[in-house]
Amino acid sequence: MTRYEPAIDIDAITAIDVHVHIEIDAHGHSSLPDDLADAAASYFSTEGPRPDIDGVAAYYRERKMAAVVFTVDAETNFGHAAISSSEIAEGAARNNDVLIPFGSVDPLKPTAVAEARRLIEDHGVRGFKFHPTVQGFDPSDPVYFPLYETLQDAGVVALFHTGQTGIGAGMRGGRGLQLALSNPMLLDIVAAEHPELQIIMAHPSVPWQDEALSVATHKHNTWIDLSGWSPKYFPAELVRYANSIIKKRVLFGSDFPMITPDRWIRDAEQVAFKPEVLPGIMKDNAVRLLRLGDAG
Repeated sequence: MTRYEPAIDIDAITAIDVHVHIEIDAHGHSSLPDDLADAAASYFSTEGPRPDIDGVAAYYRERKMAAVVFTVDAETNFGHAAISSSEIAEGAARNNDVLIPFGSVDPLKPTAVAEARRLIEDHGVRGFKFHPTVQGFDPSDPVYFPLYETLQDAGVVALFHTGQTGIGAGMRGGRGLQLALSNPMLLDIVAAEHPELQIIMAHPSVPWQDEALSVATHKHNTWIDLSGWSPKYFPAELVRYANSIIKKRVLFGSDFPMITPDRWIRDAEQVAFKPEVLPGIMKDNAVRLLRLGDAG
């Protein structure tokens, strides 16, 4: 087993995509049950490839980009085995010139804290991905605070899905998934109680964009990534804040493979991002957050 250490030439890359899903492992196992995967593909109108981790590395290497890679462990809620975060970390270690691994643990399992520690200590993951709607948990519930304290003590990042999700969209009852669990205001409590924990609120948080901007303005240990939506659909307030008040804590993310970085960048040309803030959004803010400045 090789513990991940980054070897990214920061000057040689054009961007860091902080939101990239690994949906297929080396054994052909999918991160989602078939019915949810099919519904999500229909929602996002995607029929493109879903490469394994080495394929993802090749894709980003070709584009001179780095990528944060992860899966979501929702085994309790879905009854479907997750892709191994250990294997993702090992794949990132093989491709440490372009990949940065985040782990995922199922917060509903009693082993979540121990598993998080193992992924940090043994595999060198740089953060963790949470999806409250998919994983079926209220992130503000104090029962999960020991997990956040583990991440805070280790100095790794917590990335939370916020807002609407394509997972379960259009299915009967949304397949039982509850959107309210992904209201970013629930993360205000997490940020308040864990002031050293760096928290990314993923996606334009539709329909709670104002809540996300309020949290990001008030709690400077929170960040916003711009993944999951084409930039041409970004709420005007999000663009205004990204250009001003929170410009040092906004991050480029695509949501690959559902949205490709090529499409995101092409559509971003239609958005009024200030030229002087784009380098921060595309790369520099992530370098600072992920402490990559000395890598390479």
